[in-house]
Amino acid sequence: MLALRLARGTHPLVLLRRLLVSAASAGVGFLLLCTLGYAVGHPGASGLRLLWCAVPLAAAAHFAVAVARSDPSTRPREGLSAVGLGPARLAAIAAVSTAVSCTLGSAVALLVYLHLRGDITGLPFDGEAAGLLAADQPMPLAGALTLLAILPVTASVAAGLALRPRTLRPGDVSDPVHPEEPAPTPSGLPWGFALVAAGLAFQTYVNRGRQGSALPMPGHPEGSTAGALGGWALTAIGLALAGPALAHFSGRLLQLARPCAARLLAGRVLMSEARRIGRPLGVVCAVASGGIAAATLYGYRAGPHPFGPLTGLGAALVISCPVATLLTAALESRHARADTTRALVELGTPAALLRTAASLRALALLVVFTPLTVAIAELAALPLR
Repeated sequence: MLALRLARGTHPLVLLRRLLVSAASAGVGFLLLCTLGYAVGHPGASGLRLLWCAVPLAAAAHFAVAVARSDPSTRPREGLSAVGLGPARLAAIAAVSTAVSCTLGSAVALLVYLHLRGDITGLPFDGEAAGLLAADQPMPLAGALTLLAILPVTASVAAGLALRPRTLRPGDVSDPVHPEEPAPTPSGLPWGFALVAAGLAFQTYVNRGRQGSALPMPGHPEGSTAGALGGWALTAIGLALAGPALAHFSGRLLQLARPCAARLLAGRVLMSEARRIGRPLGVVCAVASGGIAAATLYGYRAGPHPFGPLTGLGAALVISCPVATLLTAALESRHARADTTRALVELGTPAALLRTAASLRALALLVVFTPLTVAIAELAALPLR
């Protein structure tokens, strides 16, 4: 009830982000239900299709955690601990809010699925996808509810763990004891590049000389090989680990060779925000590299490449959720430095200087991440041609 009462007074932009989480949950739930319907008539290949649904599920859960982190109602404020709303209780509220948003989306997915199957009649388009959704077979209710509960449980647990109270150490970004120290350099670059190399090597090894080991995609009987999924997953994790260090390097790159005020300000801000925006930016680069690799692969193959509507839905979720997560992290970073920006304006800093610094930050990230994304995409496409 407290989570619902907090939602009543929430800013419309925050409510919009929660609705986007519900929409992503509805898309993932619909994919899972379609996989269940396919499993009823084709028990042998259902497990392979379920693996493909794990990719949009992970993307939606990542987006839900980012929305929970940026929710103003989950930030500790003065006076809340006195009434029993400490950091641990606020983390629990964030987990409950995430579970409510994802459950709402799962319920919508179930209603749409039953409507398109023809189980719910009296509305437009009822039974339009009866053949695709195996309407001639009975739907196991227990299996459907179990699959629909995966995302709400995963996202709520991940949100609670991400917002759990932590003990600050000297040198942390929010450490009030040592406010004069800059944030330490992120240390995930070696492990990130090691996982990227492992993903590319695994993909090359599995796909070498094997043309028949296909891993079916939802809605399409013939898809990429199993090495494409496993290698891309390792690459995405590696880029997510290396993203903060690369963003920190972008900030240092801006401050080379006698920087002006705009470059110095942009570099310092980018270094301080590297941990917050680096990981979602790395995931976006992984998605972009996968898209470039797929486009390069199909450019070398002749003939049509039909994909079903479920494949399009899964691809839309995999692309939109990381982009929305990156935008949410950018808004969270802007809110975190609002006091600093206000102080600079009060000191007489021109607004043009702040806009120039923001443009330089975006340009530095593009200069560092774009060549890396293209290079990984080309290396990932080589064993698939």
